[in-house]
Amino acid sequence: MAYRRVWTRALAATGLVLAAAGCTGDSTEGDEPAEPVAWDFVTRPDLTPPRIDITDVGEGAGEASSALVLLGVKDQREKGAPMNGPVIVDAAGAPVWINPQGDTRWTYDLRVQQYRGAPVLTWWRGDTSEYGYGEGEFVLMDQRYREIATVTTPETHADFHDMTLTEDGTALLISYPVVEQDLSDLGGPAEGYLRDSVVHEIDVATGREVFRWSALDNIPLSDSEAEIDPDEGESGTEEAPYDPYHFNSVTEDDDALLVSARNTHAVYRVLREDGGLDWILGGRSSDFEMADGAYFAWQHDAERQDDGTITLFDNQAAPAIGEQSRGLRLDVDEASGEATIVTEYLPPDGRLSESQGNLEQLADGSVFIGWGSQPFYSHYDADGELLRDAELAGGISYRAYLDEWVGRPAERPKLTIADGRGHASWNGATEVAQWRFVAGYDADSAETVAVVDRDGFETSAEMPDAAYLAVEALDAEGEVLATARPGAWP
Repeated sequence: MAYRRVWTRALAATGLVLAAAGCTGDSTEGDEPAEPVAWDFVTRPDLTPPRIDITDVGEGAGEASSALVLLGVKDQREKGAPMNGPVIVDAAGAPVWINPQGDTRWTYDLRVQQYRGAPVLTWWRGDTSEYGYGEGEFVLMDQRYREIATVTTPETHADFHDMTLTEDGTALLISYPVVEQDLSDLGGPAEGYLRDSVVHEIDVATGREVFRWSALDNIPLSDSEAEIDPDEGESGTEEAPYDPYHFNSVTEDDDALLVSARNTHAVYRVLREDGGLDWILGGRSSDFEMADGAYFAWQHDAERQDDGTITLFDNQAAPAIGEQSRGLRLDVDEASGEATIVTEYLPPDGRLSESQGNLEQLADGSVFIGWGSQPFYSHYDADGELLRDAELAGGISYRAYLDEWVGRPAERPKLTIADGRGHASWNGATEVAQWRFVAGYDADSAETVAVVDRDGFETSAEMPDAAYLAVEALDAEGEVLATARPGAWP
């Protein structure tokens, strides 16, 4: 199958500048210049999201789509990210919304959810440790990008791995409290310490906890695949607690919750009424026979789908169990006690993701995968055929989602005049179809200079030397959404 490379470069008509931001090193004579890692905008030099390389693979992959990709860009040190923070891009990889969080504040799990019947953006921010834990809070934003709520867990604040909103206005969260534990049977200290994995259900409006479920109270330590290894930073001491479970997703399954535990290679169905353990899928104590190829390892993001199957992101590492990571759809037959593969979603290049990752089931039956520690996201059709693959030029995203989102920013658009051109942008606006550039003696006498289709984050046009200069953001019907003048922002 031939691959068609599509680099997200701007057309001259849009005035979008793609000079390198954060790239270093001078090329010598005869060397090809390094590809820029970040976008560079005239109107917003403070915004430096990573460029994205799109590869269209399957038939119909290049069709126009209003769905947007949601990323939590991170890892400036390890992966060369040009920024940390939530980023939304369009199908071509061009930025739509960028929200930098600085060098030390991390961001995870940006996605669209419903809260009190309205769409919201949710994402985590806080502090992380080098061993894959975080303490922080989840943010809820309305369509104007205003924070309307935050939610976290009591005692140890919420970890970044997952937050699912329910129809009851609650949030399903995870924390990793450190507790004392005799670890001598596992080769650790008798007066040792471990990280419990705890599921919390929190009422968003009040912060009240309505449900709690602890791994340590329900799952034997002997089920863990993780070893106490001082060389890997887990000595079982208070300074380096042992992590036997490592919950990384909690989702609803009718009257129960599905909980994914990375370090036991298992998914647990927990009854919400009394916290009872209904069944275990995978791992050392599985209630199901795992048919050929169905065994998963170090997995993330287990969810029940409408057709009854269970999907997850099967890391197969680390340490490595298989040769590549994959998306996985399983038929879990409670009557026969067998789990079988329905569909595998395989990477195009054998990539192995050592951590993180997710699988999102879309309404049309297709599947969207974020590859976690590998800087990619992919779209597959319902049969598991790859349609599109994308690579971040810098940084990674813990998860990636494809969803519809309408953004109407409270922040105004911005107009910058540089070298005889007007450059316009509006961070987060999704309804702008065109930009109308106007000039004149004043607002009443101003006439249209150019009307340019929006094609990317920033659009430009030549502008005359006039007393009054402005740009109008137009929707698909030609109605003015907002007006910007140079020097009048924010």
